[in-house]
Amino acid sequence: MQLDGLKVGFAVTGSHCTLHEITGVMQALVDGGADVTPIISYAVDSMDTRFGKAAEWKNAFREICRKDPIHTIPDAEPVGPRKMFDCLVIAPCTGNTLAKLAGGIIDSPVLMAAKAHLRNQRPLVLAISTNDGLGLNARNIGMLLVTKNVYFVPFGQDNPTAKANSLVAHMGKIPEAILLACEGKQMQPVLWDYRA
Repeated sequence: MQLDGLKVGFAVTGSHCTLHEITGVMQALVDGGADVTPIISYAVDSMDTRFGKAAEWKNAFREICRKDPIHTIPDAEPVGPRKMFDCLVIAPCTGNTLAKLAGGIIDSPVLMAAKAHLRNQRPLVLAISTNDGLGLNARNIGMLLVTKNVYFVPFGQDNPTAKANSLVAHMGKIPEAILLACEGKQMQPVLWDYRA
C-alpha cells in the first residue's frame, strides 16, 4: 500500500514543542498523495505558547491539508459512522491523551475521533511525546501496546539524563508507520535510540 489516495486523519495534541516537526510530516503525507484531514485538541485550538500561537498553527494545518481542522467533539463523531479514514494518527500524542485513551475517557475532539475510528477496526497510530512515559504513563503505554488495531511510531528517551521518564516518538517515521499499520503490522523496533 502506498500513500497515494490513502485517507489519513491527523490528530494533533498539545505537546507544543513538537508541532514544528508535525507540520513537516503533514506536508510529507500530502506530498505523497495522501488525503489528510487535521484534527486538533482543545489545547492546540486555544493555547498560545512560546512555540507559537494557536491561530498560526491552525492556519499552517489548514494550508497544508487544504481543509479546516476538526476541532469539536460533534464534528469528530462522524469519523466512525462515515468511515472517514483508512488510518488515524495522533501526533504528538501527549501523556494526557494516552491516559484517557487507555482509560476509555472521551472528552476532546482527538479522543472522539480515535474512539469513532477504532469502532471500524481500522488502524490507530500513536506518536507519543510525554515527560512521564516511563513514569505514570508507562502502564498506559503497555495497555495500548497490546490493544488491537493500535500501533506505535518507534519511540525512545529524548533526554535520559535530565528527564529520565520522558519518551518521544521518531516523528519522521510516521509515514512508514502508517503504511505498516494499514497492513496490520507494528513498525519495528518499537524502542528507538533517540540519540542515534
